[in-house]
Amino acid sequence: MKITFLGTGTSQGVPVVACSCDVCRNGNNKDKRLRSSVLIETEGLIFTIDAGPDLRYQLLREQVTRLDGIMVTHAHKDHIGGLDDVRSFNWLTRKAVDIYATPHTQKIIRNDFFYAFEENRYPGVPTFNLHTIDKQKFKIKGIEIEPLEALHLNMPVLGFRIGDFAYITDANYLPLSTIEKLTDCRVIVLSAIRKKKHISHFNLDEAVQILEFLRPEKGYITHISHMMGFHEEINNELPDFIELAYDGLKIDL
Repeated sequence: MKITFLGTGTSQGVPVVACSCDVCRNGNNKDKRLRSSVLIETEGLIFTIDAGPDLRYQLLREQVTRLDGIMVTHAHKDHIGGLDDVRSFNWLTRKAVDIYATPHTQKIIRNDFFYAFEENRYPGVPTFNLHTIDKQKFKIKGIEIEPLEALHLNMPVLGFRIGDFAYITDANYLPLSTIEKLTDCRVIVLSAIRKKKHISHFNLDEAVQILEFLRPEKGYITHISHMMGFHEEINNELPDFIELAYDGLKIDL
C-alpha cells in the first residue's frame, strides 16, 4: 500500500498572500500546506480520504489519472469542497465516482452540490454514486475499511483504518472503542492544529500523548495550521517515532 499526503493543512491558517506571519513568509516548502487529504493506492485501486477545495491541483501534482472512490470524514467545506472536480474522472471513465459517507454527510453533499443530483442535469456536471457508511466495516472493491469514530467538538466524524494504516483528522476526542481499534496499527495519522489548546481540534501535546499511548511504529501529524510553528523546529521537539507530515510525503506499507 502506498500513501501520499495530498495536503496537510487547514483553512485555519493555510498560507495566503495576505498573511504576514513568519511561517507563511519565511517557511520552507514543508510549511506550505494545502487542505488535508490522503491518496491511497493498494491492490490496483486508487482512492482518497476527503476531497478539499485544493483537490484538483493536488491530483494534477501527483499525476492521478483514475479515482476509484472517495471516503469522506465529515462534511465541513475544507473536506468536501473539491468534490465538483471529480467531473474530470467522470469524463475519462464515463462513469460516476463512488463516494462513501454517512447519511448526515450525504445530506450536506446533496445540498452543496445540488446540481449534480437534479433530474435534468446540465451537461458536464459531476456525477456521484453515494454509498452509505456508518460504524461498521465496509469494502471498496474487496479492500476492507474500518471506520473509526471520533468527535469534532460535538460533531461525529469518521477516521478510517485500512490494513496497518489509520487516518483521523478534525477530532478532539477518541472514544475507547476507537483507541482499541488502533492498538496494533503500524502507522497512525492524527490531526493537531497548533500548540495552543483548541475547542474542537487536538493540539500538539494532546495528539502526541495519544500516539505515545498507542505507540505505533510511526505516527504522523496532519491538519496543521501556520500557528503550529516551523516544520523543522517542531519536528525536532517530537518523539523519534512521530513527525509532522507534509504535502507530497509518500510512505509505503
